[in-house]
Amino acid sequence: MLGGFLALLSAAAFALNNAAARRGVLSGSVLQAMAISVPFGVPFFLAGLLIFGSFEDLASFSPASLLWLAGAGALHFVVGRYANYRGAKAVGANLMGPVQDVNIIVSLVLATAFLGESITPIMALGIVLVCLGPILTWESADKRAGAARKRPLSFTPAYAEGFFFAALSALAYGASPILVRLGLDAAPVSPGSTGLGRGVAAGLVSYLAATLVVAALLLPSVNRRRLGGLSRHDATWFLLAGLFVGVAQMLRYMALALAPVTIVAPMMRLTSVFRVYFSWLINREHEDFGGGVILATVVSLAGAIVLSLNADVVAGALGLSPDVAAFLRRSWP
Repeated sequence: MLGGFLALLSAAAFALNNAAARRGVLSGSVLQAMAISVPFGVPFFLAGLLIFGSFEDLASFSPASLLWLAGAGALHFVVGRYANYRGAKAVGANLMGPVQDVNIIVSLVLATAFLGESITPIMALGIVLVCLGPILTWESADKRAGAARKRPLSFTPAYAEGFFFAALSALAYGASPILVRLGLDAAPVSPGSTGLGRGVAAGLVSYLAATLVVAALLLPSVNRRRLGGLSRHDATWFLLAGLFVGVAQMLRYMALALAPVTIVAPMMRLTSVFRVYFSWLINREHEDFGGGVILATVVSLAGAIVLSLNADVVAGALGLSPDVAAFLRRSWP
């Protein structure tokens, strides 16, 4: 239950990150956003390590664990984040959201294939509802065109570029939780360890690896020159994006330390619903908004609640027959 709740909070923080980064890349560059937001995570997670006293967890990670966690950091914080910011710059956070939602399919397929996790009928229902919510935020092209005539956008979406990078970010975001779980499972749990502190220690390893990759990308002088001309306005939004994504990632790693990927990944898709609201608050002139947002929120939150339910609890509360209760306890594969 706690793992699912942490994933819900993480989804909201990710949505705030998307809105802040979108505001920054309107006039700034994606490289500037990466150079600020990725290294920002290292001191943030170091502070979390001190708060949770997770140094024993950090020391307990085996070489294999460190490699898996470093790979997750490079994949998620570098490849996925670059593609996310690049796609948002091209088409806006709202339009790319439904394309990114396919990452849940990537996560679930990989979790059942490599982690031995399973999906129950109740979980399947929750997954369908969580995935259905973001889909309801879509409108047809004709409706979007009509809305655009009533409220012209301040930018012209580059659909091919935006959707390509949205798909790339979906692959990276879908695969990275598997690497995190492999990293956590490859190390013994230290005495007195808590799942929360263990997740923070894992996140620090991933952020350190990602920061080294970003530093390597900035070695060529041409890339360093691209960082010039960063305005105070853009720097402020990129720092806010770094703060929000740091909170989101810490909550995400905690959730993955407490709950299986098949629970955390669907809950994270609530980002798409939260994104619409935060985009309206921060970037209403720079985003494409569709209808059905309230319905999407209700459906997705219902799915999030269903995902946290236990089959025995549901069967007892509803007075279900033994045959139905047995069906609800079944799992796949």
